[in-house]
Amino acid sequence: MHQLNFFPSRQLSWYMARLFLTRTFAVLAMLVAVLQTLDLLGESGDILAYAGNGDAQLWHYVALRAPQIIARFLPFSVLLGTLIMLASLNQNSEIISMKAAGLSAHQILAPLLAAALGVALISYAFNERIVARSTARLSAWQAVEYGPLPPDSGIKANPWVRDGNNLVSAAIVAGRGTAVQLRKVEIFNRVNNTLTTIVQAPKGHYDAASKSWVLEGARQFDVARGTERQVGTVRFGHDIRPDQFTLAKVDPDALTFSQLQAAIGDLHDAGRPTAELEGSLWHKLSGPLSALLMPILGSVAAFGLARSGQLFIRAVMGMALGFAYFVADNFSLAMGNLGAYPPFLAAWAPFLLFLLLGETVLFRTEE
Repeated sequence: MHQLNFFPSRQLSWYMARLFLTRTFAVLAMLVAVLQTLDLLGESGDILAYAGNGDAQLWHYVALRAPQIIARFLPFSVLLGTLIMLASLNQNSEIISMKAAGLSAHQILAPLLAAALGVALISYAFNERIVARSTARLSAWQAVEYGPLPPDSGIKANPWVRDGNNLVSAAIVAGRGTAVQLRKVEIFNRVNNTLTTIVQAPKGHYDAASKSWVLEGARQFDVARGTERQVGTVRFGHDIRPDQFTLAKVDPDALTFSQLQAAIGDLHDAGRPTAELEGSLWHKLSGPLSALLMPILGSVAAFGLARSGQLFIRAVMGMALGFAYFVADNFSLAMGNLGAYPPFLAAWAPFLLFLLLGETVLFRTEE
């Protein structure tokens, strides 16, 4: 029964969990501050280039971009926080004292794993409630070169749709079904695959009565003559369904789990490939859970793959294991996108493989 008691001391468990969380979020705050500053320096010129933009728009960009950076680097922060914490405990001989008191490697790591599970759940909720929405808004804002955006939650950016021999693009697509609204629309009219005219309009909408699309305030540019004229209201796309715009470009990072699941269902019904999106769907679960792996992979800083190794070498090995996981995770997703792996396997294989590897290391240290 002693081996089944993963929390033999409540006071020690709280101490370990508190150290783990403070180190993790301190590292995260430092990374976000540095990376957000560098990112803002690179984008501020484009943001301020739009007439009327100022400090308010710069802070608005930070508010939209920061959640993406937090979501991307939270697992890295958990890994580095684990390594810093365990290395300091080892340097102060606290790990040796815990082992001398009869605690196993799993009992020492149990508070960290419990806290990491909490971080993973918070990460999933954060991605669903905040990151997906901010990603959609930022993509749409960038599509209009940091100009004004329509107040709509169902926004997609830069889809392309074929209308016979012609091509239609819209900077922003908002809404679903017959309530779809288009912004910054361009129609590239072609004859025998040669571009003849370009029609541009600031906005357009779907007319359910005539089953066509209506552009307002349109201008037409004649490619051969190099002339432009106002054409007012233009109707086009009698064969273009609203879902061709809403499904033309599905960004999994800009959708919640349920929204992406619905989009995959719509695409499947329309006979379109969904393997890449299915991999992203499963990764919305396996990604946040990677926080649970980091204390296990970083534990070699405390216990070591080799008991005789120096602390610095063991810490580097723990960091290498953690970063190897991120490389394997990205590689697996890429292979899944190419169809080499099934979507479920592409999302979960690295997690399960490194979980097995980490547990093997822990059991070896307890022999």
